[in-house]
Amino acid sequence: MSLEEPGPRDVGLTKAGEVNYDELESLLGDAVLDRETHLNAEAFVIRPDAVQDTLSALKEEAGFDFLNCVTAQEYQDRYETIYHMTKYDDRTQEVGVVVPTSKDDPVSESAEPVFRTADWHEREAYDLVGIEYADHPDMRRILLPETWQGHPLSMDYDQTKPQIVTLRENKNPLEEDQRLNDDSDTMMLNIGPHHPATHGVLHVEATLDGEQVADVEPDIGYIHRCEEQMCQQGTYRHQIMPYPDRWDWGGAGLLNEWAYARTAEELADIDVPEYAQVIRTMSGELSRILSHMLAVAAYALDVVGDFTATFMYGMQDRETVQNILEDLTGQRLMFNYFRLGGVAWDLPEPREEFFEKIRAFIDDLPEKLEEYHNLLTSNEILQVRTVDTGRLEPEVAKNYGATGPVARGSGIDYDVRRDDPYGYYDKLDWDVVTEEGCDNYARLLVRLQEVEESAKIINQCVDLLEDWPEEDRTIQANVPRTIKPEPDTEVYKSVEAAKGELGIYIRSDGTDSPARFKIRGGSFSNLQTLPEMAEGEYIADLIASLGSLDTIMGEVDR
Repeated sequence: MSLEEPGPRDVGLTKAGEVNYDELESLLGDAVLDRETHLNAEAFVIRPDAVQDTLSALKEEAGFDFLNCVTAQEYQDRYETIYHMTKYDDRTQEVGVVVPTSKDDPVSESAEPVFRTADWHEREAYDLVGIEYADHPDMRRILLPETWQGHPLSMDYDQTKPQIVTLRENKNPLEEDQRLNDDSDTMMLNIGPHHPATHGVLHVEATLDGEQVADVEPDIGYIHRCEEQMCQQGTYRHQIMPYPDRWDWGGAGLLNEWAYARTAEELADIDVPEYAQVIRTMSGELSRILSHMLAVAAYALDVVGDFTATFMYGMQDRETVQNILEDLTGQRLMFNYFRLGGVAWDLPEPREEFFEKIRAFIDDLPEKLEEYHNLLTSNEILQVRTVDTGRLEPEVAKNYGATGPVARGSGIDYDVRRDDPYGYYDKLDWDVVTEEGCDNYARLLVRLQEVEESAKIINQCVDLLEDWPEEDRTIQANVPRTIKPEPDTEVYKSVEAAKGELGIYIRSDGTDSPARFKIRGGSFSNLQTLPEMAEGEYIADLIASLGSLDTIMGEVDR
C-alpha cells in the first residue's frame, strides 16, 4: 500500500477522525435503501439480500471489525434486524445496519459468513422473533426447545397458551454405548447442566475421540426467562432497574444496573450529577472485584481442586466486599442501588467509618493478591493445565465478538471504560490490563491484575468523596416522575461489565415502557468461543477453558 492510499481505518472518516456517514453511504452503493438516525449512531437501511456485501465492506474497507450486537424486532408492517457495529480500535465510531423484511416472508441474508458471532445472535433472533436467515449454517432455536411453538417476542404470540415440551433433542445419552455410530471411535459425553464445572445450568455436548475433544457444542437456555419481554412490560422510571442485577448473580449487579441507566439516560437526555458519578464508579468497581474474586476462587476449584485454601480465601474476601456494599445499598447481591439520574441514596453515616472499611480492604489487598499468585499462578499443576491450553487468537476472538478479560487475555486492548468513557473513569488514573498469552493462564492473570486496577480506582474515588463539599453532594438529577421518550427514538449503549461488554438497545414508542428492549450480554458472545478453544484438546482442558471464560448463565440465557 502506498503512502497516498487510505487504510481500512481511513475510509469513512473525517479529518477530525469522526465517522463520515456520507462517505460510508457511497461505499455501500445501491444496497442502501434509506438512512436512519439513532441516538448513538447513523444507521443504513439495506436490502435483505445485501447483508454480507454490506457488512464485508464496512469490515474490510472501513474498519468496523466488531459486530457488537444483533437486534431483531417486529413492527406492524415489517420485521427488522439491526446489526450494531463498531471498532475494537475506536469504540466511539459506530454504525448501524438495518435490514427490513416483509411480514409474509421474514427472510434475510445471514451475516455469519462475515462475523462468526452472528451465528448465535441470528439464531436468537429466529427463536424469539421469527426472522429466518438464509445461508445460516445452523438455523434452529437456541434458547427455547426445538419443539416450542411460536416466537415469544412476535406480535401474534399467545402468552396464555400452555405448552408441553418433550425435549426430544436431549434424549437419554446412555442408549447403546453412547457411540455416534457403529463404525466410529468417537463417543458423546454430556457435561451438565447439573454439574459444578459448568458454573450454572449449562449443558455442553462434547464428542470425544479417545480423551481428545473432537467437537463441542454449548446447549443454552435452561434458565431463559425472556428478561427482555419483562423489561418491555416495565416502566423506565422505576420497574426495569431491579432486573439487571439478576443477569449476573456473581456480584456484578451494579455494573449491570449501570448498563440500563446509561442507555435510558441517553434516551431521556438525563445528566447525572458529578458526585453521583463518583459514587457509581466506586461502587461499580467494588462490584467488579466481587465478580472477579468468585471467578478466581471457582477456577481454583475447577483446575486444581483447591477448596480449603484458595476457594475459601476468595469467599472470605468477597464477604468483606459484600459487607461494604451492604452498608451502601442495603443488599448483598441484588443491589438495586442505581437510579436514572444518579443513585438511590448517599453514602452511609458515619461517612468516616464507611471510608475506613473501604481503606482497610484496599490496604490489605496487595498482600492478599500476592497470596493468590503464590497459591494459583505459581502453582505448577495449574500452570501445566492452563499454559498454552484453550488458545484463542486475537483475530478469532474479534470474529466472535469477545470482550472483557476473555478478549484482553488475547492481547486485545479494548475496554469500554476507557474507549467510550462514562462515569468518572476518564478523570482517574488507571490502566487497561492485557496479556499476550491467548490461553487459559492469560485470562486468569488478567482478572487478578484487574482487581489491582479496580482497587486503584476505588482509592481515588474515596479520596474525592472524603473531600467533597457537603452542599454539592447531589445524588440524583431532577428526573420526571414519568419518562416518555419521543416515539421511534432508538439508542444502543454499553458499559464494561465484569464478564465483558454489556449493551442495551431500546426503542421507544412514546409511552413510559420500551417498545423493544434488547440485552447484549458479554457472556453470550464469549461462550461462543468455547469450540475454538477446546476442539483438538483433552477433555480436562475443556473444563479449564470453560472456567476461564467465567460465563454467568443469567447473562447468557436472560
